[in-house]
Amino acid sequence: MKVVVLGAGAWGTALAISAAAAHAADREVSLWARDTRQRENLRRSRENARYLPNVALPESLRLTDGPLDAQAAWLAHADLVVIATPMAALRELLSCLSDHKAPVAWLCKGFEAPLSGESPGLLGHEIRAQVAPALQAGVLSGPSFALEVARAQPTALTAASEHACVRDALVAAFHSPSLRVYGNEDLVGVEVGGAVKNVLAIATGLCDGLSLGLNARAALITRGLAEMTRLGLALGAKADTFMGLSGLGDLVLTATGDLSRNRKVGQLLAQGMSLQQAVDSLGHVAEGVYSARTVVQRAQALGVDMPISEGVVALLEGRLQPEQVVGALMGRDPKDEAR
Repeated sequence: MKVVVLGAGAWGTALAISAAAAHAADREVSLWARDTRQRENLRRSRENARYLPNVALPESLRLTDGPLDAQAAWLAHADLVVIATPMAALRELLSCLSDHKAPVAWLCKGFEAPLSGESPGLLGHEIRAQVAPALQAGVLSGPSFALEVARAQPTALTAASEHACVRDALVAAFHSPSLRVYGNEDLVGVEVGGAVKNVLAIATGLCDGLSLGLNARAALITRGLAEMTRLGLALGAKADTFMGLSGLGDLVLTATGDLSRNRKVGQLLAQGMSLQQAVDSLGHVAEGVYSARTVVQRAQALGVDMPISEGVVALLEGRLQPEQVVGALMGRDPKDEAR
């Protein structure tokens, strides 16, 4: 099986390492870096020192680079293409792959920034519908920190697509003794879970940064899950998905794990940093910062109540200070838990 991973950041490199190490005998895994200098650094050191220090690249992992439109012949022989870029680059890569015959999957979680003042920000499957409607595609998602996957620590993920061939290809490529991959037909639900949990993790980071206690964190996670589910159902997802890996699982990990970039943003804002200072200090993308406004806009357009997400947006935009966000949430009128 020939697997191509497009994007040599933390997550793309980690999955390429996992597939190449676990299936060296019957997998040909290639990792594409957009930048030639990055590829040369990977080749020379045999590690991704910036994102995954001290994790060796398997000798069987092939490295390549260069303009993607010049890679058509190489990509044509792939049995699975995995897009491992931030959400901002997904549209471009899906357009390049629009005529690809083999399964394609993306790893990014979040909403694309709106292309105009009138258009909403889109999830990955909505972008695919616009630019590559014939493509058999899906998403690989779930509770996972790249460093732990690269180190072969036990992890479980969800392969979501309406196409069985995509789910099967993702399972065949990545399922291993250290990485379990479960299939799921609910692409919408898996994508909503992956997008909204990043926003909610900023809220729990704020909670932890203000030392509000474990009761407050538990309340935020639980009520955040309710927000996520409401938005997902309004977009056509299945309720059960949000009790699975890409809903509750990913939310708990991102909201509580010390490796979570989105949680770290909330902590730094609670400590008095500006948003720009917090983002600059990470050195990595925190998708929740860029997706929060779109999450709230999509929810408002659908009449979905998401007060925690709205509080995060007000914080990121500087309209409320950390303590004021907490006060606004705690001062809401009583309501039935099921609503």
